[in-house]
Amino acid sequence: MDVDAETAAALGWPKLKYAFVERERRWLCAAVPGARVLSAEILTDLYVTGTRLRLRTATPVGGGEAKRRLARKADVDAATRLITSIYLSDAEFALLVGLPGKTIVKVRHHLAPVDGVAVSVDRFEGDLRGLILAEAEFESAAQMAAFPTPDFALREVTHDPRYSGGSLVEHGVPA
Repeated sequence: MDVDAETAAALGWPKLKYAFVERERRWLCAAVPGARVLSAEILTDLYVTGTRLRLRTATPVGGGEAKRRLARKADVDAATRLITSIYLSDAEFALLVGLPGKTIVKVRHHLAPVDGVAVSVDRFEGDLRGLILAEAEFESAAQMAAFPTPDFALREVTHDPRYSGGSLVEHGVPA
């Protein structure tokens, strides 16, 4: 789906040039396919109460400098959203990290590409421990529609809103 200016404006984006269109599918998994993992990072996401804002710290597993950013998301549909992101300095992050909200921690495993598509698998920690979700991002709606379910996935949950980050942080792992 292409996002037109009218849809963007309805979601709070007066100019599309500041938004990135994310096309994503998600799958529930039983395990991380370890042999396919190329790298991993620990993601700590603060979902700011009453907003579409997410404050993220991404720390490479095994060492390296953490990256911090503030993102705003709005769903166009279950698989397509608009995102704007701002990378933050340590001082900027420190100013915002005290905002009210709820936090999700997960380890994101970046896999070798599947049919030329970048795929990652998130293993959640804390209250969401035990939940493992794979996601793939696509350049076009046609590429997204043609992509097969990965062989390590149990079932697709793209269209199940209970598996969105905002729902998971509010309601926990779906029964």
